[in-house]
Amino acid sequence: MPSEPTEPQPTADRASTLDHVRDVYADQASTMARFAVLNRFFTGRYRRRAFADAEGRVLDVACGLAANRRYLPDDTEYVGIDVSPDMLAQAADAHDDLELGEDLLEMDAQDLAFENDSFDTVLSSLSTCTFPDPGAALAEMNRVCRPDGTVLLLEHGRSSVGPIARFQDWRADAHFEKHACRWNQEPLAVVADSPLEVQRHWTALVGILTGIEATPE
Repeated sequence: MPSEPTEPQPTADRASTLDHVRDVYADQASTMARFAVLNRFFTGRYRRRAFADAEGRVLDVACGLAANRRYLPDDTEYVGIDVSPDMLAQAADAHDDLELGEDLLEMDAQDLAFENDSFDTVLSSLSTCTFPDPGAALAEMNRVCRPDGTVLLLEHGRSSVGPIARFQDWRADAHFEKHACRWNQEPLAVVADSPLEVQRHWTALVGILTGIEATPE
């Protein structure tokens, strides 16, 4: 049986800034694009599990390279937003049918420029760890999702296996400085502090990945 992890360290609550996030992804966007196939190999099955039931008009928050797009049903209408113009440019290069300024928009997840109840499904992957204020971003997802819609999240965080969790805690500060990522966060706790209501969740990869299906208030 895996040992119980110790309590997460303070870095799990550390906040970045939008400028820090932009700078990190300006440096990493081309590298991430080069390794997109490897990313699909490692995360594709989990993205499919998390997002295969998306419906209608879909907003992908912090879309990055728009990697989630390939796992959505064909009849969905895709809109992706990200704070990094470099990541959006790479996304447009990777998807011939997605246009910058139309389907791919530069936008702060914490202050979405959409009307209330604009989307049937709102989704995001591996992103709450980088939002300077994840609660504000989740509240915005709640706001723009229709009352009968769904918010789908695939997040990473602190492992349920003690030695791995302790390693994450040990490297948390260095990881945050390099990637603007709180990799020892607790995703369910983050969502619990938002207006969203978790309906079901699942975990994978020794508890590092968490899939969440939630509904707006």
